[in-house]
Amino acid sequence: MSSLTPPAGVVVKGALAARYDEILTPEALAFVAELHRRFNETRKRLLALRVERQKRFDGGETPDFLAETRHIREGDWTVAPIPADLQDRRVEITGPVDRKMIINALNSGAKVFMADFEDASSPVWSNMMDGQLNLKDRWAGTIDFTDPVSGKAYAIKDKPAVLIIRPRGWHLPERHILIDGEEASGSLVDFGLYLFHNAKAALAQGSGPYFYLPKLESHLEARLWNDVFVAAQDALGLKRGTIKVTVLIETLPAAFEMDEILYELREHIAGLNCGRWDYIFSFIKKLARNKAYVLPDRSQVVMSKAFLRAYSLLLIKTCHRRGAFAMGGMAAQIPVKNNPEANAAAFAKVKADKEREAGDGHDGTWVAHPDLVPVAMEVFDRLMPQPNQLGKLREDVQVGRENLLEVHEGTRTEEGFRENIRVGVQYIEAWLRGRGAVPIYNMMEDAATAEISRAQIWQFVQYGVTLEGGVTADAALFRRCLPQEMERVRGELGAEAYDKGRFPEAIALFEALSLAPRFEEFLTVPAYAKLA
Repeated sequence: MSSLTPPAGVVVKGALAARYDEILTPEALAFVAELHRRFNETRKRLLALRVERQKRFDGGETPDFLAETRHIREGDWTVAPIPADLQDRRVEITGPVDRKMIINALNSGAKVFMADFEDASSPVWSNMMDGQLNLKDRWAGTIDFTDPVSGKAYAIKDKPAVLIIRPRGWHLPERHILIDGEEASGSLVDFGLYLFHNAKAALAQGSGPYFYLPKLESHLEARLWNDVFVAAQDALGLKRGTIKVTVLIETLPAAFEMDEILYELREHIAGLNCGRWDYIFSFIKKLARNKAYVLPDRSQVVMSKAFLRAYSLLLIKTCHRRGAFAMGGMAAQIPVKNNPEANAAAFAKVKADKEREAGDGHDGTWVAHPDLVPVAMEVFDRLMPQPNQLGKLREDVQVGRENLLEVHEGTRTEEGFRENIRVGVQYIEAWLRGRGAVPIYNMMEDAATAEISRAQIWQFVQYGVTLEGGVTADAALFRRCLPQEMERVRGELGAEAYDKGRFPEAIALFEALSLAPRFEEFLTVPAYAKLA
């Protein structure tokens, strides 16, 4: 391929594979660089505010609704009109941005496909750049794939799912692109390259530049995104409001600022989503130094109870009052091969979860596997015959601070402690090999899973929690369980597959994070240094 000629001040450090020059054009890089120069200082300042707020939480403060924005919560306003192809979002499928996945997801029968540069993708340089090429090819009508092993050919069928892109969160860098000597923001790289290359093609085909925004912790972070959108649309000659976004409410502080986040993005927002797994992680993380908020085993932290139930209902009420969509959470189950009974039980669990969401008033939901699309679709078709439930205002819902902080009742077990070790290490190992969506124990796991696993262990160990049966969760228990559980994983995977993997690195990282004196904000930040 030809060498790149980036604009002044921009250095591309990543290896240049075939066709990368189609993405990393001088014009596209100049566009990203301009966004970086205008907004990166604000991004860094807001990340510093996260650190300051965490110090207050560590000191015993708990989140609350903001006094200074009460007028926004009590005001009578709505978001801007939402495009036609986002009016019916009853089932959305998510997954990484590899070529075969994109085609299968667009063909899955889901209404929407969220192509994920974030938690379902390991940010290996080739993953990020190939993903941009794949999405560019989707809008160019040239995305196809032939499996080199089976010879099976894949191509997009008629009426594909609507495409929404999830860029990386504000906290993640893209170290393969330097702008004025500084690592670029992963958020601005993912957003900027996709928008630059695809916005006009998507609009010409009756859709638009649509995004999911992850990991926001405040309305100020939403305001930053809105400022980015305005600048980007102006630079590309797009009408303001063309970009439409859905924000994942997947951090505890954001749950107290849902109205404010909608308000800041009111010109560009289509809805909010219950990012349930990251939300559990955030609940543990934000309150990790507060012994009153130690959760039971992950399997008992369910959406139908305690703080998860409260936040789901508040999200519906808040969104519908403002004319925005309230999206339900992820069904991470995947088909259980060679075990019809276990498969039927898993699908029944999904069905019940989706019935709760549709009955409560959600406008749609997420699944992680194509085989779950018809399961979720049947529920929403039955309980939501109309395109959405914006008219279901849920004025009966009264959710206060204490509801959003209510801890689930349940047990803390050694088996749960051990499962956290197995799942967390296996996910990190796959991530280090470049895979961000990983099937583990019949669930499609992403980075949030490993985060919950190490966060729970960290909190249990910090407080020496007494597990069922009287065993104390401390560093000694962790160090005793770790080799035992890794031997179990080796047996499950097979010695050859295990030994070929990156388990020594994954084990070392998981142990360091789980036993660290200070809780690491995101495991993906130190893990990123180990990627190509």
